[in-house]
Amino acid sequence: MGNNEIFIKKVYENAGEMKIPLVDERVYDKVNFSTKNTVATVTFKFEGAEEVIKGFLGLAEFFHTVAVKQKDKFYIPTYSVLFKLECS
Repeated sequence: MGNNEIFIKKVYENAGEMKIPLVDERVYDKVNFSTKNTVATVTFKFEGAEEVIKGFLGLAEFFHTVAVKQKDKFYIPTYSVLFKLECS
């Protein structure tokens, strides 16, 4: 199993444990993020530490929103900030 596959598996596991809704390509046809109102984009890089994933998913819980998987990256959209998690 490659590093990217392990990363994706860990995100799914943690989202399930934390009961964070995770939307992926199995349920949507196409996803786009509007950056009109976005003040900032914050990028998290997974380098093996699972705390990064938990911290990222904790933001979805804090903002009462969902995590969205697009290809091999995960996003948490909020009104003014777009949070992104990717594997390094």
